[in-house]
Amino acid sequence: MVDFKNIGNNTIDLADFKMKWRFTDSNYNLLPNVHLEQLKPLNKNASNFLWHHIQSVQLHSDFPFKKGFFKTIDKVKILEDNETIIKKWLFHRGLSFQKKVYLSWQPDEAMVVPWKILIKYFDDFFYDGSDDLTVIDESLNWALLFYHESEIYFGTNEKYISSNSLDSIINNDSLF
Repeated sequence: MVDFKNIGNNTIDLADFKMKWRFTDSNYNLLPNVHLEQLKPLNKNASNFLWHHIQSVQLHSDFPFKKGFFKTIDKVKILEDNETIIKKWLFHRGLSFQKKVYLSWQPDEAMVVPWKILIKYFDDFFYDGSDDLTVIDESLNWALLFYHESEIYFGTNEKYISSNSLDSIINNDSLF
């Protein structure tokens, strides 16, 4: 039985992952090997566990998150040519770069990656117009929803000041 204690033992080779083209095909993106090695696609059992865990807590029973699940919800719009702004916005969620996060696209498509890799390649993990991607850790004290209408939602129960204005993020050029 898969759970968060053993989910890391339920990975498959990237070569066997249906969505590998996002990271290994020159028509999309060719990630360096050092980054490809950090992508840990989950097998069907682990992917299904993650999907059902998200469903069982009814994380998305309301949009973008179940009412009352998080104290604070913040969002950002993905626009053409604002990749650096999105990376900075993600960085400002306050998670450790090395934190392992769980990505769930579908009941049989999921992956574990370090937070830093998700930030760096967010637009390879998420294709607006076609994807809905949920990102969590096992605590569920926070979650991200990459929504197919070019929006990213962040919910948290931690102390957090939402970015009503992206000015401070936009003006901080030292991050990326």
